[in-house]
Amino acid sequence: MGNKKILIIDDDPDVRLGLHVRLKANHYDVFFAADGVASIAEARRHTPDLILLDLGLPAGDGFTVMERLKATDSLSLIPVIVVSARDRNINMDQALKAGAKAFLQKPVDNAQLLAVIRKVLGEPALPQKPVVHDLGSI
Repeated sequence: MGNKKILIIDDDPDVRLGLHVRLKANHYDVFFAADGVASIAEARRHTPDLILLDLGLPAGDGFTVMERLKATDSLSLIPVIVVSARDRNINMDQALKAGAKAFLQKPVDNAQLLAVIRKVLGEPALPQKPVVHDLGSI
């Protein structure tokens, strides 16, 4: 079995690059789309295991993308994690009702991002690094 495939849908090239670096370092295959229209084409082309979706997109916002994914049989079961700078209090419930598995606020913490991705993909959690105490003063 190969690496899990993640489609990043975000119109900000800096965000795409930052997510790409983090995900590649954790052995995910990463693909991109920068707008609502390209997102469906890229999802069809790559059949990702997971989609990271921004809400503020040109050519169809993130909610429109989720509607299109759900309406396409071959794409309807792909889990979506919304990663957005939009107000969490206003948009999280709407995103979850639209089918998102999680809502992460930008800028997203690396450990939180990876933990949510692993959980949504059904992968085991990464082991916590042990806390090391300096016992030299005892």
